[in-house]
Amino acid sequence: MARPRAVDHDDKRRAILKAAARLFADGGYDRSSMAEVAKACGVSKALVYHYYVSKDVLLYDIIRLHLDELVAAVEGANGHDEAPRERLVRLASALLDAYRDADAEHKIQINELKKLPPEQQDELRDLERRLVGYFAAAIAAAVPALAGGALLKPVTMSLFGMLNWHYLWFRPGGPVSREDYARLAVTLAVDGAGGLQT
Repeated sequence: MARPRAVDHDDKRRAILKAAARLFADGGYDRSSMAEVAKACGVSKALVYHYYVSKDVLLYDIIRLHLDELVAAVEGANGHDEAPRERLVRLASALLDAYRDADAEHKIQINELKKLPPEQQDELRDLERRLVGYFAAAIAAAVPALAGGALLKPVTMSLFGMLNWHYLWFRPGGPVSREDYARLAVTLAVDGAGGLQT
């Protein structure tokens, strides 16, 4: 008979993911061992292996959970009946809010996803494409001249660049809030795109 799952099973998995994400982000995935993951978690290596049979599985779960949370946040902010620019600001704000306390996971997504097997990379890139699709549709609604044109993707990815790399400089309590920065990034993207020759 299978052993029943502990009540705190999911909490323990999440704690391992969080500690491993910080370790991988600070020291590099390739240079980190499962023994170091256990030490960072304050548990035995055997316990880490109870939840994660390998470092690759751990890496996949870190990125998958992070992307699932980003997609859920953006989908929750999408579809409101509001002006197109405000919808885009809402999506950007939701994404930046989902990035809160997830700098390590975000850095790993950017730097380490390519270390996973191709089929897992494809699955995770599908989630990334879903995110991009929501923003592309919102930008096309805010700047109709871009809809269906060759410049929609570059403008969309430029906005993502502004949002994705904010973790390198943004500090809570600094001169702008996350919502302020979301509005600033959308203004730069939309107003800049409005001046393009499409």
